[in-house]
Amino acid sequence: MFFKGSRYEQVPDAQMTIPGGRAVSYKRIRFIPGTAAAGEHTVTQGERLDLIAQQYLRNPECFWRVCDANLSMLPDELDATPGRTILIPSDQ
Repeated sequence: MFFKGSRYEQVPDAQMTIPGGRAVSYKRIRFIPGTAAAGEHTVTQGERLDLIAQQYLRNPECFWRVCDANLSMLPDELDATPGRTILIPSDQ
């Protein structure tokens, strides 16, 4: 259901039966894991999380790892305001 490397890849599946007897599969809640920061980055004008992820993690689709390091569930919670310092996770 989710691609390899997705933040939901390791989240367990669950199933419930709704009224009428139909079984519905879903993903359990994903809690933000403790993610150690390997460094910091000060945001400059025009930067986006995907560009920052590409710079440090060599993959723009790993923007969510930057969010995890900053305890942000959604990218919009971690706005890339110029001058703001954000934590960068290890590229491992």
